[in-house]
Order: sequence, then C-alpha cells, then structure tokens
Amino acid sequence: MTPQKIAIRTACYGQPLSKSLALASQAGAAAVEIDARHELKATEMSSTAIRQIRKILDDQQLKVVAIAFPTRRGYDVEADLDRRVDATKAAMKVAYELGASVLVNQIGFTGGEEEDSQLSPLLMEVLSELGVYGQHVGCLLAAETGAESGAALRRVIDALPVGTLGVTFNPGNLIINGFSASEAIGDLGTHIHHVRAKDGTRDLAQGRGIAVPLGRGSVDWPDVFASLEDHAYRGWFTIEPSTPGANDEIKQSMEFLWNL
Repeated sequence: MTPQKIAIRTACYGQPLSKSLALASQAGAAAVEIDARHELKATEMSSTAIRQIRKILDDQQLKVVAIAFPTRRGYDVEADLDRRVDATKAAMKVAYELGASVLVNQIGFTGGEEEDSQLSPLLMEVLSELGVYGQHVGCLLAAETGAESGAALRRVIDALPVGTLGVTFNPGNLIINGFSASEAIGDLGTHIHHVRAKDGTRDLAQGRGIAVPLGRGSVDWPDVFASLEDHAYRGWFTIEPSTPGANDEIKQSMEFLWNL
C-alpha cells in the first residue's frame, strides 16, 4: 500500500465540509469519505452545488473515494422505507457525480448466519432495487461490517444477483461487537470494496466493546493487510478515529498505516 491509498472521513472533524476538506489535505491525505446526510444533503444537491464541491476538492488536491449515508433504520424496517430508499438513491447519484463509486451504510438485520434462518424478503427486495439503480448510476452500495458476522453478511450477498451488494470492511466495528475481523475477511473476500481503518477492543470490566486509536486495539493489522492482499484488494483505507476531531490521532493513524 502507498500513502496515496489513505483517506480520511471528513465527518470526524466535526467542521463544515469546506473546513474539513482543508484539514484532511493539510494532514496529508490523498482522498476523503464524505457524509451525505450530515455534511451535505444528498436530496437537495443541485448541479451548481456539486460543481462547487468539486472545485474545493480540486483546490485541495483531494478525491472522494466513498460517500457515507448512515440511515436511522435499516432497509429491513418498513417504516418510512420509501423515503429512505429514495434518499439512498439520491446519495448514490451524488457519489457518482463527486467521483466515488462506493456508498457506505449498514443495511439492517440480516437474519443471522445459520443456513436455515430466513432472510428478510423486504430487505432482499430493497437491496435488489438499490443494486439495479447503483449499476445504472455507477455507484455500489457497500454494506459496512459490524452489526453481524462476516458469514451472516455473506449469506445476503450470495442470495442476491452478482454485483448487487459490496462490503465496506470495518475491523474495529467487528471487534467491538464481538466478531472476528480475520474470519470476516475470509468470508467476504473479493466482495470488499472499501476499508474503514478503525480499531477496537473488548472492555472485559464493562462487558462491551470500545473504539481505540489505530494500532492500540485487538485488530491484527499485519494479518488484515496480508489477508486483503490475498484477496487482491486494491482499494482505499479510510481513517476513522476513535475520538471525533482528534487531529493528533488522525496524524498518528496515518503514520501507523504508512509504517505497515
């Protein structure tokens, strides 16, 4: 991996988007992941607004590698689903217009990894619809890991038409929720299109998982890199610090990745 493959989630700065882009550029990142719910409103983006953001990106010598669109509910929940799907499609279109081919979100309850457990018909219908739309506009929905094991997410992918759903691999989220990051790579393999570089550990005293600075948690990063290499991953590693707005942690995380 080269330094050109390190990106930063601009939302972690907690600043207006233009300021966050400047901070990411100053930190030495080559690219960013932008939040299309909180940093910009995907459903309200005009052509003029897109051009303005592209101009700022060019000025800061940054590219957009992914767009985050974290919905309050998954695609398995019927309440407000039509509006949620329409907003997701709008975010996909914005992603393409900003040069990104990946949209990141958690998809909802997958039904578990047991072979005889039933996948949600509603979830599968919506994912199929988003997959078709994504192919039309040139942006793939990449489900973020963490809410379920890699095996459970793989069941969903295998039940959908090829190319419908990708994966945003987040090893920190997996650790925090009690899953194995290494096993998840084995299960998800070539379906991984984006990586969020986040670390985590289990707090045995409190009985829960917590996010920690990169390299200080339970993620075996050399193993992660080797496993991703085995599956021919050539994508980006987007830094997601454990503490929002922690400039020092972001810089340390970049150095950690470079040293690997």
